[in-house]
Amino acid sequence: MPFAPTNILMNKKTLHFPAGFFWGSATSAHQVEGGNVNDWSEWEKGNSERLAREAKNYWQDWQKAKFPEMFNPRNYISGKACDHYNRYEEDFELAKSLNHNAHRFSIEWSRIEPEEGKFNEKEIGHYRDVIKSLREKNLEPFITLWHWTNPLWLAKIGGPENKKFAYYFGRYAKFVAEQLGDSVNFWITVNEPTSVIANSYARGIWPPQRKSFLSALKVYKNLAAAHNSAFDAIHTISKANVGFANLLTFYEPYDKNSILDKAALKVAEYFGNKKFLNLTKNKNDFLAAQYYFHHRIKFPFKNKNENKALTDMGWEIYPRGIYHILKELKKFNLPIYITENGLADAEDSRREKFIKEHLYWVHKAIREGADVRGYFYWSLLDNFEWDKGFWPRFGLVEIDYETLERKIRPSARAYAEICGNNYIKM
Repeated sequence: MPFAPTNILMNKKTLHFPAGFFWGSATSAHQVEGGNVNDWSEWEKGNSERLAREAKNYWQDWQKAKFPEMFNPRNYISGKACDHYNRYEEDFELAKSLNHNAHRFSIEWSRIEPEEGKFNEKEIGHYRDVIKSLREKNLEPFITLWHWTNPLWLAKIGGPENKKFAYYFGRYAKFVAEQLGDSVNFWITVNEPTSVIANSYARGIWPPQRKSFLSALKVYKNLAAAHNSAFDAIHTISKANVGFANLLTFYEPYDKNSILDKAALKVAEYFGNKKFLNLTKNKNDFLAAQYYFHHRIKFPFKNKNENKALTDMGWEIYPRGIYHILKELKKFNLPIYITENGLADAEDSRREKFIKEHLYWVHKAIREGADVRGYFYWSLLDNFEWDKGFWPRFGLVEIDYETLERKIRPSARAYAEICGNNYIKM
């Protein structure tokens, strides 16, 4: 049933969202499950000492003083993570208690297909139980099939740089959809492909650390083909909705009168926001937008943000940017879900304000015709933040990594009030 923005009520204090709006949070398998064996887990073992050393030169003094754990190599080993693989029932009960009505998680490909062409029925059974648990708690599952990690057999032949990646991914997607599709209405094929393209193949800082412009272009093509293959495979099995999770940055020219700044912006915007959408044209049932960054571009490609407010990771907090992103997506005439938006905030001093201010701008975009149907905060739990390790704290729920105790943060309760009421008070 289509959502009707005309039904949104508004006064000076209360901003109501459309009926049936999805409220939730997100996780990814490698970041929370623990016990994974994939290309990332192997890379961590060989790079943890280096990452701990390089932290001394990479981060600012205030970050180094606040998070000394960044100098410990153990910080960069995912290990047991949050043990969500065994404790998902407990974690979903927390989400339910916080009035969430949806949850986004990912299936770990290396569990499902640990050897090429050999699928693990036990692990499919595990994810079937995960979905059942969500359904029992009235949490709509949004399932991601690829959140950056690859089975070891696939990594050894080049991962997404291999021209057969789309074939392998389509086969995997088809198998999972055949096994789980009866219980799933929303599939997200690949998560933030441009993050992998940029960090693994352009900057060369994530596995496989292959710094090559040609490789980056090849992976662009292969990941888009993988999405298209999975889209077709899933639709041969079910009428579920299929999309991909797109990291979208709000770009502005540093000098609005500078031709060079505006030209640099166009290039950044094309490769960052538009190219993958172009390569997957007509292969999306919805748009999944993920917003973290605002960049004021100065030629050639320097970021000159004002940085009036920062997260623990030094990322600028710029809520208005999500409004511009959503307005740009409106032209595609597709439903939009915000599948990630969040910040690292160990003290929990900025998270409530962050959520409310972003939702204010989301609401404004909806009022102006953007068909936004859900918001997923990143993340439900503190988790393993890839090459940064465990010190960045994104969770609504705090994790003690020694005891694995879960503790609901005050901001999570403020968000729970929004989820339960379907409105925000400003």
